[in-house]
Amino acid sequence: MSFYDAVVPAYLQILNSLSGLLSKAEAHCDAKKIAPEVLLGSRLYPDMLPLTKQVQLVCDHAARGCARLTHSDVPSTPDTETTFAELKQRLANTIDYVKSFKPEQFDGGDAKDVTFPVGPGRTMTLKGQQFLNAFSFPNFYFHAVTAHGILRHNGVEIGKRDFLGVS
Repeated sequence: MSFYDAVVPAYLQILNSLSGLLSKAEAHCDAKKIAPEVLLGSRLYPDMLPLTKQVQLVCDHAARGCARLTHSDVPSTPDTETTFAELKQRLANTIDYVKSFKPEQFDGGDAKDVTFPVGPGRTMTLKGQQFLNAFSFPNFYFHAVTAHGILRHNGVEIGKRDFLGVS
């Protein structure tokens, strides 16, 4: 398996499934007469980030992961989304960005150094494979699972197949 095949399809699967989850969440709000901003601002626990920020971070980890692994310019996207439509557009833009990478851009990326921020004024450098497996994917999946958990906790009828995008 190429490094590209290990990276891009995994990001795309969850980005696409998250878009489907948001569609189901929006329909849930309509059916139950819930103001969308209530669900968009929901958290699993008071000290955790709300649904909106979870989706934004999923997008950031996918886009920045691809950029760092290919030594491309790392995109910066302002977190301005406040509606389901805006979050789905951000997901669509991220999907398009991830799809824009070519397999050859990832050639050797598993062994190249990747330097990334790990806090204010701090960076860390790992080999590409280690960056992907120990930082990028764990963060990406954490925020995707948390978004799923927030929706499920709030009564949206979704399950594992929805998270995997195979329902």
